[in-house]
Amino acid sequence: MKLTKDLSVLKNLLIICSLLVTSVYGDELGSILSKNKELLFDYSLQSNELESDKLSNSWMAPIQLSYSKNYSTQFGSDIVIKGNYTVSVNQPIFRSGGIYYGIKYADSFRNANRADIKLQRRMMIGDAISILFSMKKAKLEQQKLRYQIKNDKIDIRQKRDSYQSGLLDSSFLDQAILKKSQDQTALLQIELTLLELNQKFKLLSDKNPKKLKLPKLKLMSKNSYSSKNLELKRDIFKSQQASDNVKVTWAKYLPAVYLRGQYTKGDPQFASMQGDYHSYGFAVTMPIDFNSYKDIESARVNKLKSAVQVMDKKDSIDKEYQWIKDSLHILNRKISLARKDEKVYKNLYRLTKNLVKAGEKTSLDSAIMYNSLQIRKIDQKIFRIDKQIQLLKLYIRMENAI
Repeated sequence: MKLTKDLSVLKNLLIICSLLVTSVYGDELGSILSKNKELLFDYSLQSNELESDKLSNSWMAPIQLSYSKNYSTQFGSDIVIKGNYTVSVNQPIFRSGGIYYGIKYADSFRNANRADIKLQRRMMIGDAISILFSMKKAKLEQQKLRYQIKNDKIDIRQKRDSYQSGLLDSSFLDQAILKKSQDQTALLQIELTLLELNQKFKLLSDKNPKKLKLPKLKLMSKNSYSSKNLELKRDIFKSQQASDNVKVTWAKYLPAVYLRGQYTKGDPQFASMQGDYHSYGFAVTMPIDFNSYKDIESARVNKLKSAVQVMDKKDSIDKEYQWIKDSLHILNRKISLARKDEKVYKNLYRLTKNLVKAGEKTSLDSAIMYNSLQIRKIDQKIFRIDKQIQLLKLYIRMENAI
């Protein structure tokens, strides 16, 4: 009994820990947008719910209230005042299935708009996270260029010595100086890029980008990507909406039954009349519209069109997934090559240091190998960020993926 109780407590603790982890992770990503941006999406969702409710209840006819007061001298010189208060309703209770499919249409409308709003929010979150990845990549590019500029300076120094000794043509020295200048310009350009990225991030989020932890994304299965894809869900709901609309349009031109009722309270015009009375009944209507066929056919064409859009979206999703998968394969090969280069430069750096000790190489040669080694290490980090940016293109279209 005690063991069962202990297991139950442990299970609850694990659930709580899981929720805490999810909550913390969600705070870093799901709440990355500014308060104003989140409010706009919240209001959009609320507006969608209200408009969908209105559409779902549109088959319910309003109750008409009216009050009238008449002044008449028809029966003599005295003014006769008569007042009437009326409550009436003309409620459809049968529309050949139009009411049922009208409610289904409203639900499809609600779900399609909800998926679209969620997708817009996900895309905006994706933009903010993509900016964070780009900022991190730009900072790595800065580090890489600083190492490259160090090598440029060493190269200029070595070529200047060779030029002064008459061992090298001036054009080689000129090219080395030009290379350093180009790398320094590129470094300044990255500073401008970081400023621009920081400004773009501020337009989306009010959080400090330096304090946000970037996600570690992995390639999900194709089935998972397809089943959680918000674009596909939206198009499926729109297709269902178009299908329901065909039935609603068809029902418009079929018989409909209305229940009618009226209650009147007022002053009788004659003594034999009742001041208060009610009336009720029903009516069967069926419109004859010369455009009914075209109206129904137009709805059918929209249904077929939306069905094709769903098939096209499924095909696009498969191709997009394969494209990302292929690009990740190429980036993995780049990382592998950079890793091999890193091993080569490690050996060269170790060899050069030994040659420096032996007096056959200078400390400048050792510094070049060290800087080149660091550059290849940074290249691997840059390629890994490129992988994350590619994966983000999938994640931002998925519901509850990050």
